[in-house]
Amino acid sequence: MLKIKDLHARVEDKDILRGINLEVNAGEVHAIMGPNGSGKSTLAAVIAGKEEFEVTKGKVILDGEDLEDDAPEDRAHKGVFMSFQYPVEIPGVSVTNFMKTAINESRKAKGLEDMPANQMLKMIREKAEMLEIDRKFLSRSLNEGFSGGEKKRNEIFQMAMLEPKLAILDETDSGLDIDALRIVANGVNKLKSKDNAVIVITHYQRLLEYIVPDFVHVLHNGKIVKSGGKELALELEAKGYDWIKNEAVV
Repeated sequence: MLKIKDLHARVEDKDILRGINLEVNAGEVHAIMGPNGSGKSTLAAVIAGKEEFEVTKGKVILDGEDLEDDAPEDRAHKGVFMSFQYPVEIPGVSVTNFMKTAINESRKAKGLEDMPANQMLKMIREKAEMLEIDRKFLSRSLNEGFSGGEKKRNEIFQMAMLEPKLAILDETDSGLDIDALRIVANGVNKLKSKDNAVIVITHYQRLLEYIVPDFVHVLHNGKIVKSGGKELALELEAKGYDWIKNEAVV
């Protein structure tokens, strides 16, 4: 599904990614871990197409198609979804209306007509029920006054509605208490299927107790320096990142 080949990227003349190679297949969950400044969020942003990051070398390929010239909205229409560490607030726009607009824009990009209102309402109700979301929540302004847990749950709801091929969760556990973390993780687990893939970016192993990865990759100094199974996350939790830094060839 996703192939990243020798990816180098920079921002404001500072090199961040220095040769990332990664392959993610449908049905897989990959965890990206590493210390602050290692390039985790930059990797997520580059896959999503954020324009402030300059790709200087390498390719990001989705389903055999090079995404180099695609804007973020084009990548979203092709099935790339990214959750953010700090979701923006949009006063006056309800969660429901935001989702209606997003879905219909995606359909328009594929040459489809707007989803019929009754079908949209049915889908919203089904996804909200699956994720244990109160209907009153759906009428609130997007992220305005939301707690950290509510913002993250809202993003998982967006993911459920958009049904992306590739979901990138950038430190979605940031600032969550255990109950909120469990709710978000359960939502992600319910949405996993043989036809989609998930990349989870995190500092800590605790999220991976709930979202169990097939593969764990450790970033250091803009490179993947170690990969393994879920047991690698436990090793990092026990030893910290210093042993990885010492092993890495910089």
